[in-house]
Formats: sequence, structure tokens, C-alpha cells
Amino acid sequence: MNRQIKRAAVLGSGVMGAGIAAHLANVGIPTLMLDIVPRELTAKEEKKGMTLQDSAVRNRIANESKAKLKKQKPSPITSQKSLDLITTGNFDDDMDQLKEVDWIIEVVVENLDIKKKVFEQVEAHRTEGTIVTSNTSGISINAMVEGRSEDFQKHFLGTHFFNPPRYLKLLEVIPTEKTDPEVLSFMKTFGEDVLGKGVVEAKDTPNFIANRIGTYGLLVSVQEMLKGGYSIGEVDSVTGPMIGRPKSATFRTLDVVGLDTFIHVAKNVYDQVEGAEKEVFEVPEFMKQMNEKGMLGAKAGKGFFLKKKGEKGSVIYELNPETLEYENEQKKLKTEATGQAKQQKGAKRKVKALVNAKGDRGGDLVWNVTKPTLIYSADLLGEIADDIKAIDEAMKWGFGWQLGPFEMWDAIGVKSSVERMKEEGAEVPTWIDEMIESGFETFYKTENGKEYYYHNGEYVEKDVNPKEINLKLYKESNGVIKKNSGASLIDLGDDVALLEFHSQSNAIGPDILQMINYSLEEVNKNYKGLVIGNQGKNFCVGANLGMMLMEAQDFNFIELEMIVKQFQDTMMNIKYNEKPVVVAPFGMTLGGGAEVSLPAASIQASQETYMGLVEFGVGLIPGGGGTKELYLKSLRGLPQGPDFDLTKVANDVFEKVAMAQVSTSAAEARESGFLDNHDKISVNGDHLIYDAKQSVLGLAKAGYQAPKREKVPVVGEPGYAAMLLGAKGLVQGGYASEHDLKIAGKLAYVLAGGKLAYGTLVDEQYLLDLEREAFISLIGEAKTQQRMQHMLMKGKPLRN
Repeated sequence: MNRQIKRAAVLGSGVMGAGIAAHLANVGIPTLMLDIVPRELTAKEEKKGMTLQDSAVRNRIANESKAKLKKQKPSPITSQKSLDLITTGNFDDDMDQLKEVDWIIEVVVENLDIKKKVFEQVEAHRTEGTIVTSNTSGISINAMVEGRSEDFQKHFLGTHFFNPPRYLKLLEVIPTEKTDPEVLSFMKTFGEDVLGKGVVEAKDTPNFIANRIGTYGLLVSVQEMLKGGYSIGEVDSVTGPMIGRPKSATFRTLDVVGLDTFIHVAKNVYDQVEGAEKEVFEVPEFMKQMNEKGMLGAKAGKGFFLKKKGEKGSVIYELNPETLEYENEQKKLKTEATGQAKQQKGAKRKVKALVNAKGDRGGDLVWNVTKPTLIYSADLLGEIADDIKAIDEAMKWGFGWQLGPFEMWDAIGVKSSVERMKEEGAEVPTWIDEMIESGFETFYKTENGKEYYYHNGEYVEKDVNPKEINLKLYKESNGVIKKNSGASLIDLGDDVALLEFHSQSNAIGPDILQMINYSLEEVNKNYKGLVIGNQGKNFCVGANLGMMLMEAQDFNFIELEMIVKQFQDTMMNIKYNEKPVVVAPFGMTLGGGAEVSLPAASIQASQETYMGLVEFGVGLIPGGGGTKELYLKSLRGLPQGPDFDLTKVANDVFEKVAMAQVSTSAAEARESGFLDNHDKISVNGDHLIYDAKQSVLGLAKAGYQAPKREKVPVVGEPGYAAMLLGAKGLVQGGYASEHDLKIAGKLAYVLAGGKLAYGTLVDEQYLLDLEREAFISLIGEAKTQQRMQHMLMKGKPLRN
């Protein structure tokens, strides 16, 4: 069946419902969002003389939820334009519109009786064959559709998004006993390819996979804190990045989620399990008291932590669970083991160093939290999911763990840790004993570039979406064409090569520039085109700031000018390369990262791409041609004709660079001129390299020809004066410093093309020479060097 979802409906416009509607709109799906009709007028509505029959009143709840999407941080929408795809209504007047949609998602209150009544209404209006799903976080999916028709039950399943839907990757898909396998298969593929999710099939059990194990792990940590006499801050200092978990660790996570929400989720399991498991899900008394007192976390302004303003700025205090008072500043647990763990590279080594440190307060805490969580995850295999891969992926995608439970078990050593567990009187599931006795000592293994996991007495190859290209595995099986300390050139197959950055933070230095030039030569001889991409934390945070500062402080300005010239020449080589170059940015794509992207034949950006020319923040202007390329991209995006306004383009680019504006999504990068209309966006970041490769093949097949060298019209002296006037106004208003004005003057001069007549056509190299000269003069300034030093030391800009 050639099924498609062209239009959707979301029933319920609370935080989660509105977030799901926003995510659907972000990926281009028109969405109807409905909620209940208000029972009474607000004071404002009464004042306007409105009645309960007015449509603005009847749709008020959904309308207000839609309006809130504009203000939320982080933003649930990738562009203000996404809101245009969300229409609102109410359950009484607009249910008949459900017959026009292909997918109906229920996101009403977590109450089985209410959900069943909603589905009764839905069935009266839906067209046969329309998929209906529930976003419940734990109510039985099978129980919801009792009494519904056979067609309804065949097309019904759970789709549990994690909050916020735009940013959290996990989508748990939960079929009922009667869900049509074709519908389940379609929703899994749709979830990955269209919604950009990591999809895991879960079973219809309390809280499914991630919330079941995640809630257990959080409660075990709380109980260990009380038992071991640790403080809240001490627990958070070792249960976050030190063991491959998010910075929010344990208690900060509870503050973000909201204590009332967490207690509701924990109670859902507590009410449905027995024995020792039930004991763990009993929320400690002090947390119940916090809930009663409204100490719910971030939304209440206080929870496990409280931020207070002091003389030297904000100070974070931690709660004393015995007194429920904020008595001390947040503490960190500092022991010999935590010190050693910090020296280790990667989560696997860090966690191994900690759990092996017997008798150390930090090591014991991590072991006493890890041990029961691993055993619990193994106990639940078969009950909540069919295989360990699903459990690990759910925890990584839903809770931001770098290592799932079984990956963590591999990291600390399966055999040795099981022996220790047994010595300490813990019971390990029989299947783990059988696995070790049969000679399997790891849950995962990699062979010939393929990943395998343990399942029912053998290693099974991971089923991977063909659009997922794992560069690490690819290099292990296929090797590399050439590499140096900064980058590697890889054969991606189908006559496409890929240049992968792997320097510190993927910062660009001479080693990467050298590899870009080598790659272009190699591709022109032997390949159809080149992808520039990687799978690091961020695509590229810019040029190597530390190296440039060191050269400037040593007065090596001739050397610096040579490096900047090499950078400029390399970017021009990308632009005018004989074969197409497609850049695949994601995450932070700043400064030099944006400058690598802008001249490419095409950009294939991840939906979560934060792109900007941010050099102004460290007292510089872009040095690799970024200003010129952004200006040219903006010019190309405008219709030519009598209304063509060169000054407006120059002013817009000047403002973006001077304000160091960074897009909050790829869609916003397109709106601000960093992406052309022919550049593309990948919703699923795991498919980015594949999509970029297809873009190269598409360009090659279409007979790609390198662009011809172009002359650039500039605004000249009148444009320069106008830009400078605007900058002076900011200084006079107290919004900018004198040094900001100096940098702005250099930027305006470059962008205007110097003191020429308005509309003069200049060569690109002329603009690059102006840019390089301005860059070198600024890097020699003491105040710029102070800004660079501050950024390197503190990670944030200095205004001097």
C-alpha cells in the first residue's frame, strides 16, 4: 500500500500536544490542533462583550497554545513560518475535519476513561484507514481501544514522543495485539525518514522502555544519596558527563522535568508492579513534601536547586533533604577516583575508572547506582523490549545517555562486574549467566565494519537503515585514502569521496586546509564529487583561535597573513572546483565552519544547524571570505530589476556579521541568507551524510559545471558611510564600545568595497584582499587579543 501522511491532527494542545504539532509543522506537515471548549469567559473576553459562542472564545485554548510556541525557550519551531501550518479548533465544532487527515494523534490528559471517550468521538468522524495513535507515556495501549471497530484497532498504536519533540530523538512505537503489521512498519519508517526520529519498538508495559528504566535509575540515585549521606550537588557532580550522562545529571533533570510530573510517572509503575521493584518506585518522603510545598523545579523557580543573586553574580544553592532548606552552595564530590576519571578520555574509560575504585566515595556511589540499573535492565529484557539494542537506543535517544545499559556493562567488563555483583549478594538474570558460560563476554562486537549484538545465544547483526552511514565503522572496514592530524579523506562508494574533520572541536588549522586542497585534487582525478562532513559533536566551531592568538602575540604577522591567504585561497578552490563539493553542516557551524559551507556547490544541512559568522565576538571580522560569500548569496537570492536595492543587501549582511547572529535552525539559516533555495535540509541528522552523498550524485548526473568567476557590485563610499553611521549610533546609545566601532568600521569598509563609487563592479580577489588586510590589522590590536584570550579561557565574549 502506498501510504502517505500529508495532513495530521493533534488532539490536545498542552505543552506536549503543541510541541508535537510544532514538530509536524517543522517538517512541512499541515496540522490541525484541537482542544476543549472553555466553560467560562476570561475578564478580557467579558470586557470585549464576547460570548461563549464566539469562535475566538471556543478556540481560545488551542489558540493560546499556538501563540506560546513563539515564546518558548528553546524554541519548539524551526521557523516562524512553521506556525502557518498549524490551524486551531475545538473538540465540539471541528471533529468533522478529522475525515480529511491521514494521522490523528491523541495527546489529552493521562486518564484512560477520558482517552476512551475521545477515541469514541474520533471513530465517529475518521475515514477508514486513517492511522490513530496515542502519545501516552504509560497507559495501556490495548486498553484504550477496547470496544472500537476492527478497522480502528488495526490502524491504532502508541507513538510516545519525548519532550521537547523537536530536540529529543526518541520515538517509542507501541503496537497493540491487533495493530496491522503494515501500519506498524509504515510508522517506524515514517518516524525515521520524515520525522527524523530514532524509532524503537516497545511493548505495552508500564512506562514502556525509556521512562521505566530512566525513572528507576533516578530513584536508585536518590535512595543511594540518602543511604550514603551524599549531598544533592555531590550526586549530580558524578552522575552527569562523568559517566556519559547529560549535564543535568540526576537532580537537575528532575528540576527540568518537574517533580509533579516525575512523581506521576513513578506512581504509574508503582501501581502496577510488585515486591522489590515496587519498593524502588516508592518516592521518598522528602520528595512528596517538596511536591506538596510546590518545590517543583524550574517551572516553580525552586526545586532541588535554587539560584540566588549574590554580590558576584548568581549562586546556586542545593536543597538539604532533611530540612528542605537551601543551606549550602552546590557541592561537588572530589575524590581520588573522580580526579582519575576526569583524566580519562571518553565515557567508557571514565565510568570504568569510577566503578573499579572500591572504597572511594565517588567510585562507590557510581557502582551502587550502576549495579542495580544494569541488573534491572537485564531483568526487563523480553518484558519491555525484544532485544538489548532497543533498550540501549531508547536510553540514549530518550535520556541522552552516551552509553545504554548494556553498552555501559561492556565498558566496565561484563564477566568481572557480574562476579563482583554476586560477591555482594546480588542476583543476576539467568540469561546473563548462560551468556557468560557459553563464552560470550560482551553484549556487542564489531567485525568487518558491521555491528553485532547478543541475542538468544548468538551475535545478531544490527539492522541499520541504509540511510545511516557510520563513518567510524566505514573507516574500519574500508580504510582511508589519506589522513593527517586534522582530517581524513574517505571513499564513500559510488565514486563519491568524503573529507572528515577530526581536529580538536573540528577547528580549522593548516592541517585541515592542506587536506581540503589534497581532497579537491584527488576528487577531480578519480571521483564524481566530494562531501565535506563529519560525525563529531559539532560540524566546526571555526578557525583555530588559540593558534592565531599565539602567532599574533609573537608578532608573527607575516606568518598569519600567509595562513589567512591560504584559508581564502582554499575556500575559493572549493567554490570553483571542477567537480561538485557538497558541505554537510550540523550543530554549531560557526566562523570558519560557515566559511567552508558558503562557497560550496550545495549545502546539505541538518535541521539542527546553528550557523553564523561570529568573529566580531572575538574582535575580528571573517577572514576566509565569509562576508563576501554571504553578501553574494544574498544578492543571488534577490530578483533583479528596478527595485533591486544593493544598499539593503549590504546593510543586512553588515548587521548579521556585526551582531554575530547565529541561526537557531537550518530553516532560519535559509531565511537569513546562509542557505540558498537549492540547498537542502535533512530532518534526520543520522541521514545527513547519505543525503549529502545523494546531492553530489544528483549534481554530477545533471552535468555539473563549476561557476564562472563573477564581478561583484558594491555600495562603495556612500554605503560605507551609512553602515558606519549606524554603528556610531549604537556606541552613542551605550550598546557598543569604541573597540566595537573600530571593528565595525573595518567590516563596513570591506563590505562596501572601500571608497569607490556606488555600484562599482569589483573582482572577488579585491574584496578578499581588503578582508585579509582588515583581519590582520585587527588581530594586532591589544583589545582584540584580550577578547580572544577571554573566549579561549571562559568560553564567552568579552565586551571591552
